[in-house]
Amino acid sequence: MSVLAIAMVLDAALGEPKWLWDRFAHPAVLMGRAVGWTDAQLNRGPGRRIKGVVAMLALGLSAVLLGALLTSLGPVVEVIVVAILLAQRSLVDHVRAVADGLRLSVAEGRRAVAMIVGRDTTGMDRAAVSRAAIESAAENFSDGVVAPVFWYILAGLPGLLLYKMTNTADSMIGYRTPRHAAFGWAAARFDDLLNLIPARATAALFALVLGVTGQRAAITAEAGQHRSPNAGWPEAAMARGLGVALSGPRAYEGEMRDYPFVNPKGCRDTGADDIERATGALWRTWAVLLGVALVLAALD
Repeated sequence: MSVLAIAMVLDAALGEPKWLWDRFAHPAVLMGRAVGWTDAQLNRGPGRRIKGVVAMLALGLSAVLLGALLTSLGPVVEVIVVAILLAQRSLVDHVRAVADGLRLSVAEGRRAVAMIVGRDTTGMDRAAVSRAAIESAAENFSDGVVAPVFWYILAGLPGLLLYKMTNTADSMIGYRTPRHAAFGWAAARFDDLLNLIPARATAALFALVLGVTGQRAAITAEAGQHRSPNAGWPEAAMARGLGVALSGPRAYEGEMRDYPFVNPKGCRDTGADDIERATGALWRTWAVLLGVALVLAALD
């Protein structure tokens, strides 16, 4: 697992170099193109759910085979690929940009948070901007750091690429819209399955780092109320750990949705300082993961 430890440090140090990805297509972009191609070619006519299953099988198999090929090229290539597919530094940078924006104005905070959330941001006040940033930090740490690390430990680069392909597909077609409800069903369900353990592991790590392991029952209960089977776990643990209320009502495409608050008795008047506390929790949790990688490397 020395490959994983080195890759984690590289990602944390370098993040996503703009000069590099301005010149070359990021692997996530290439995965997105593959998903988009299957959507354009297969998402039509009758039998869309079956076609979606076939698409995910083809995309998943391609990812596994590519992972095996890249592994065969040696540890240097493997380190580079793993580092590229982790998202610790880029996540922290994007979340911290919301705090920096909020310190200038609510409008700047809205602009920054619009880069990392899918909800409507135009009517957000300071607290809503802050909550959205903290929720994104918690959920994306699970998707972008813990889950990739988990699947790499379990199945190497093939497992990591399978997870990233599935997660990319879910983000593109895994929605209950008229176009994707049937075709994207397989992507959404497979993504739920692959995130089942990582999401709960993320919640446990947050609870450990933030000193709220004794609130496991409350975290479990609030995670179960979330619209997603997995996203509620890291969000509930982060809310409890920071002592803030997250989630709550928000708008999508102009339509208000009355979602319940997570940790409803927590502080609702959140701001830039709370976002900074969340990014601090991300770094401390990342350090625990790095420690796990180092221990596994020593045992190899």
